[in-house]
Amino acid sequence: MATLATMWKRSDAMAAVGESSGICESDPYALRALPNDGVFFYSKKVDNSRLVRQADPRAASECWSAVGAGALLLMLGVSIVVPHVALVRTGYRLEELKAERQTLLDQRRDLEVREASMLSPARLNDIAQAHNLTSPMSSQVVHLDGQNSQGNLASNQTPGIPGGR
Repeated sequence: MATLATMWKRSDAMAAVGESSGICESDPYALRALPNDGVFFYSKKVDNSRLVRQADPRAASECWSAVGAGALLLMLGVSIVVPHVALVRTGYRLEELKAERQTLLDQRRDLEVREASMLSPARLNDIAQAHNLTSPMSSQVVHLDGQNSQGNLASNQTPGIPGGR
């Protein structure tokens, strides 16, 4: 009987009611009836709490097989990804070390240039003239030949301790 509602259109039913009463009004704003407008669906509560599902003896083995296959695929994926990640990290570290080496070489070159400019004879002469230093006279030069009769020159020998060993 659910299809019976689609046989009768609402506008036809209203027209039939209007003709019998003698009033015939057509509404210009009336909408067409929707398809299956008179169809009603009923839902019935079903209680399946008394039903017990039978255990499948092969289901456990299939589950463990799926877990084993997943673990195998995971190990395969990890064995592919880990070396690639290690290679990329090693490449980054290598580039970092190359940059650090270049920085250290630049610093070394700068220090060598500064050392050469500090030890240049022209700069040393300028410092000597600023402090009123002159070349020593021949009488001021003492040559250490190891045979000093005066004993007033420093030596590498330790003096004896009086009263000691």
